[in-house]
Amino acid sequence: MFVMSTRCIRKNPRSTFVFVGERRRRGPKRTRSVIGDQPPFAQPQRRLPVTPLVTEEELEAIHDASLRVLSETGIDFLHDDARRMLAEAGAKVEGHRVRFDPDMVLEMVGRAPSEFTLHGRSPERNVRIGGDWITYASVASAPNYVDLDGERRTGDRAGCQNFFRLGQMLNSVHTFAGFPVEPVDVHASVRHLHAAYDAHTLTDKSFHVYSLGKQRNLDGIEMARISRGVDHETFDREPSISSIINASSPLRYDHPMLEGIIQMSSRNQMIVITPFTLAGAMAPITLAGALVQQNAEALGGIAFTQVVRPGAPVLYGGFTSNVDMRSGAPAFGTPEYAKAALVGGQLARRYGVPYRSSAVSASNAVDAQAGYETVWALWGAIMGGANFVMHGAGWMEGGLHASYDKMVIDADLLHMVSKFLEPMDISEDALAVDAIAGVGPAGHFFGEAHTQSRYETEFYGPMISDWRNWETWTEAGQPDARSRANGVARDILANYEAPPIDDAIEAELRDFVDRRVSEGGVATDF
Repeated sequence: MFVMSTRCIRKNPRSTFVFVGERRRRGPKRTRSVIGDQPPFAQPQRRLPVTPLVTEEELEAIHDASLRVLSETGIDFLHDDARRMLAEAGAKVEGHRVRFDPDMVLEMVGRAPSEFTLHGRSPERNVRIGGDWITYASVASAPNYVDLDGERRTGDRAGCQNFFRLGQMLNSVHTFAGFPVEPVDVHASVRHLHAAYDAHTLTDKSFHVYSLGKQRNLDGIEMARISRGVDHETFDREPSISSIINASSPLRYDHPMLEGIIQMSSRNQMIVITPFTLAGAMAPITLAGALVQQNAEALGGIAFTQVVRPGAPVLYGGFTSNVDMRSGAPAFGTPEYAKAALVGGQLARRYGVPYRSSAVSASNAVDAQAGYETVWALWGAIMGGANFVMHGAGWMEGGLHASYDKMVIDADLLHMVSKFLEPMDISEDALAVDAIAGVGPAGHFFGEAHTQSRYETEFYGPMISDWRNWETWTEAGQPDARSRANGVARDILANYEAPPIDDAIEAELRDFVDRRVSEGGVATDF
């Protein structure tokens, strides 16, 4: 009986085949890196049909109910200028409450682009948003992180910098949608300046502006422009930075979020409108009701971006999940989360707006729960048609901590998803009729020329999975996925290479930060 070895096949002129070496290269042509044969930086395109969860009639029921909420109940907009602008555009404003005529909402939302380019510091890091393109973003905004020694730490600048380094080297991470972990050891008045400087120098991928007050938006926008080395006209023409705008569910947009829309959309920069609708807590307990509220809040926010600047890039964000009704804690990677992701995609497509979802988990440990919840959430995002996958690598504990080990595992998972989305080769050579004839009955294909010509590129080779047999794995100390990912993360950080940046641009960034720090940054209450 022939038993297949886990060792790689190499051509030998004196025999049909021979096994040598411990690692086989699989998948598309790859760039050599400290993590082995990693697939190159590239965006996947969705060539599979998306999965609708509800019928067209059911989708229209959610749509119609959302418009009723907007016209009858309305949304509080806690920003004087925002309410004035909405009133001038035709909305009904009474105090803080804004009610929208359905035709006005649909007209405004219809102005948003269905596809655009988000520009990185380096042109090769540009990504397409919308259409059938998918962009993966790293974990963002965690207040804590688990370091390489397994210690849970309060977010600090050193930890944030290392997440930037990891994300820079991991090719399945396309963009940074915020600080991977909050560097709370830097004073809040200047934190955004130092963290943005780190992002723009340690990486060359597109970055994020937190909408936490006008001046932080202005500082982040200007630093993004400087890092790209472009003038204001070019920057306003080419979206180069993103900001997440969360509704304060239920039915409220606060002043910092609305100011963020005003500053970002007026400069033609990317806004991601994301209601945070947890069924049973900040939204109705029924999934249908939570989606009605999500849709109403999303449409109201998207409409406002188009009031600020028609054609400004904006995404429909879905982040509806449920809570644990025994404790009130948010739950992620649940069947309800995946269902909401699928319907969110249907709604976004109905309005012709790019769609944001997330790959999330509530697990406290890098364990089986973290794996299956992330896969479940990611499946909902991808099959729901998400164009922008937030928290794609490294999210843990419902967003309360980020993990180096999980970031590496998730990056591998994202590559697997990209490979899965590639179309199947049905060419004459791939059909392999001649190869089948050459081997005939009862043979094997290891030494067949068709196999030898493809074995290095045909299959995806994961960074983390261990395919050794039990004996070999035991001799190696029985490493699990977390420990293997930990070794990869250590290797990446030990061999990190900073992306090139023009000396004059770096000096201008440094001068800008130094000047703004000397001015006191932004006012805080502590």
